[in-house]
Amino acid sequence: MEQMDNLRKKFVSPGVPLEHPLVIVRGENEFLYDDTGKRYLDFTSGIGVTALGHANPELIKAADEQLHKLWHVCVHVTSYPSYLELAMRLSENVKMSGEKMVALFNSGAEATENAAKISRQVSGKTYIISFIGGFHGRTSLALSMTGKYIPYKIGFEPLTPNVVHIPFPYCYRLPVKDEDECVDIVMSIAEQVVNVSLSSQAIAAMIVEPIQGEGGFVVPPKRFLKELESLAKKNGIYLIADEVQTGYCRTGHFMAFEHFNMDPDMVTLGKAIANGLPLSAVVGKKKIMEKVVSGSIGGTYGGNPIAAAVAIKVIEVIEREKLCKRAEALGKIIAERFNEMERKYEVIGEHRGLGIMRAIELVKSKESKEPNKKLTIRIIEEARKRGLLLLKAGYYGNVIRLHPPLTISESSLINGLEILEEALRASL
Repeated sequence: MEQMDNLRKKFVSPGVPLEHPLVIVRGENEFLYDDTGKRYLDFTSGIGVTALGHANPELIKAADEQLHKLWHVCVHVTSYPSYLELAMRLSENVKMSGEKMVALFNSGAEATENAAKISRQVSGKTYIISFIGGFHGRTSLALSMTGKYIPYKIGFEPLTPNVVHIPFPYCYRLPVKDEDECVDIVMSIAEQVVNVSLSSQAIAAMIVEPIQGEGGFVVPPKRFLKELESLAKKNGIYLIADEVQTGYCRTGHFMAFEHFNMDPDMVTLGKAIANGLPLSAVVGKKKIMEKVVSGSIGGTYGGNPIAAAVAIKVIEVIEREKLCKRAEALGKIIAERFNEMERKYEVIGEHRGLGIMRAIELVKSKESKEPNKKLTIRIIEEARKRGLLLLKAGYYGNVIRLHPPLTISESSLINGLEILEEALRASL
């Protein structure tokens, strides 16, 4: 451990953050093992990536078979089966209306960046509207669309221009009496931006996470996304659903936007798409995607044969094992426990989420709602001592989010929730 710590300090830039000071050497479904042999229950999944668990045997087999056939050829040079089959499977499984087309990339940031680029190129317009608290990646345009300054944007200006941020309906932190008023206020601001501050003649797209991820698993009121879609369609603006963190059954549906009866024009995918191999995608309506100029998007490694083969197997496992329904069932267990905890502890201001994508927001008191970042950090540290790995999130760094794999056993999930509550009590 000490040797590895020294190597990190000497050779890894401190700009690359470290949540848990551990050296992990292997994983097995919901468990991770460090270099001392200690076992940890993993509620991080590599930030929502290993949805089918660590070292999943079926995925290993799919990768191994592809490794023995073709490592790399680049889709710009020739076609190959795994890219084409994955594009077909994504078109079938992402429930947007009409015919769809797909482009594959390497990371979530590449997906969101390319969706925005496609919007600009095809529409001939330049402005992108995104949301305060949203996270869309760290590349230039993706970072510009990200709605939080610290720590992501420090010293990186000037960023890509013509990006405007508006409030997200984070009703817990808006001075409103109910969800309807929350949506009304946000939509009023959105309409003013579209029709007054800017113009439909200038706006290429709106990009929105159906549930904000890094923002703290903020779930909007159900009617919000449908009203946002109506505003976009009325004004000839493309609507992009960023499903990089919310997709692949985490919320109980294959895509989170399905909960809201939303019909986006493009969807961005990443993280869980290949269970940890670098891969992402833009799935878009054919009437948009077929107009993209040849050679203007893509990349050397995008849709790598091995990653694509594993991604096909991921979809097969999700369908066969009915993991969307399982995420919904496991989510009910978490919600029931969080309901109990919220009643018991003054420091839990709110719990929220859909499916297995759940979080608690820590405050100094329910009345003040003042963010309690220090307590959040203490809980995460205490949980780690007890063998549970957690992640923080939120506008103010005061949210603990759960990212267990969809394949976690029910007993492990319950055990993890018990450890979380023990860590909370020990941190008060």
